[in-house]
Amino acid sequence: MNLYVKNNRFWFELENLTRLFFPNEKIAVFREFSEITEPYIFTEQSDKITVRVKIGDFYVEKSAPLSSENHQNELCFVKLLYNMLADFSGVRQAWGLLTGVRPIKLLRKVAAEQGESRVDEVFLNDYFVSPEKLALAKATEKNERRILALSKPESFSLYVGVPFCPSRCSYCSFVMSSVERAKKLMEPYVGKLCEELKVTAQIASDLGLRLESVYFGGGTPTTLSAEQLDRVLGTVNANFDMSTCREFTVEAGRPDTIDRERLCALKENKVDRISINPQTLSDPVLREIGRRHTARQFLDAFALARECGFRNINTDLIAGLPTDTLESFCRSLDTVTSLGAECVTVHTLCMKRAANLTTEGKTLNREEALCARGMLEYAQSTLTAQGYIPYYLYRQTRMVGNLENVGWAKPGYESLYNVYVMDETHTILGCGCGGVTKLRDPRSDYLKRIFNFKYPYEYIDRFAELLNRKSEISAFYADNAVDYSGE
Repeated sequence: MNLYVKNNRFWFELENLTRLFFPNEKIAVFREFSEITEPYIFTEQSDKITVRVKIGDFYVEKSAPLSSENHQNELCFVKLLYNMLADFSGVRQAWGLLTGVRPIKLLRKVAAEQGESRVDEVFLNDYFVSPEKLALAKATEKNERRILALSKPESFSLYVGVPFCPSRCSYCSFVMSSVERAKKLMEPYVGKLCEELKVTAQIASDLGLRLESVYFGGGTPTTLSAEQLDRVLGTVNANFDMSTCREFTVEAGRPDTIDRERLCALKENKVDRISINPQTLSDPVLREIGRRHTARQFLDAFALARECGFRNINTDLIAGLPTDTLESFCRSLDTVTSLGAECVTVHTLCMKRAANLTTEGKTLNREEALCARGMLEYAQSTLTAQGYIPYYLYRQTRMVGNLENVGWAKPGYESLYNVYVMDETHTILGCGCGGVTKLRDPRSDYLKRIFNFKYPYEYIDRFAELLNRKSEISAFYADNAVDYSGE
């Protein structure tokens, strides 16, 4: 699909919107051109706003008055194009013309700037969001408020990345290393990670920052041995002020990495929330997506975690997995809820460019989108009926059906870290491979990012350079000094 953008600066928004309707095609954007090649979308800003679409026998052109406000012109362009492409495809997107990751932040912004009474009108009539998704967004935003209120200007959360997995899932694009390929790197990685944690803890202490939550992600942190887990978790407990920490999460993730020794290491180091993620409880689907475990292993791992004293367990399921059916997904969800999992995170399959599914030629189609929508509808009705509440929500590009990921929890068991990181509420100090430090000015929405290295060998070999970047944390807080006493 060719997208021509003349005399306007909205090419990014127009490209993202076009991709909603043509997820399997390359969108070629032309901002300087002398001729137009079919199929095309042509947009022009002159004394008016014009959008023209020519795809085969489909041809339509529409215009609208030019506004003196730039954001109104942007909205006009995308509304015109959305309606044209919806007419062409016969598809009305569940989230309308929204393409951003954080619709809940947008909802909160609209309410703050225009008043809560305007939210429905803006989302339904300007953004074309379906009534069902608007209701979900409003419920999620309401449930977030209590968690957001816990954060203070000096608050921060700690993210620790462990970039190892037993195997690579076909839908995964995260930078990770399988245990077979990277086993020799694991021990030196643990040593460097403990050192980085100590340095980071000292910086946080010197700045008077307040730790709210800790989250170990990856990869799969439980690919580390029980002894290695004990060392890393112990380093956190020994060096950070844990007296204010409200939540300590480790993403155990893969059931085939969970045993009694590892669970005991977590429990002894004050971890109070874990994830055990089957993604599906259909063994044929698990084989299809490259997960080297069975549904039985998940059930055994969950029971063992309960036996070891864990009372806040999250499980992840993915709607839209290859070869999965609506009936199979419903059985997976029913099984998870029958176990009494405190949190159930329902993701929608995302066709990430670097994932094996995408590189092997898997594409998105309308039937799969309708099936995934049915899966999410079943999840929402079932979880709501069983007392779960939606407490965080985010979206990604190239999701099946342009849908969403939702965290559902029994009241009181919501993951604070998930809300803080998705809302960008406060500073996140990132350690380990793939860790991203996000420094937030408490007086504004300004964020500064500091990136760690993505690959284990790079992290180990260039560790001194990584530590030097930590000085940017103190410099940021010096430039954005806040009186934490509130006086």
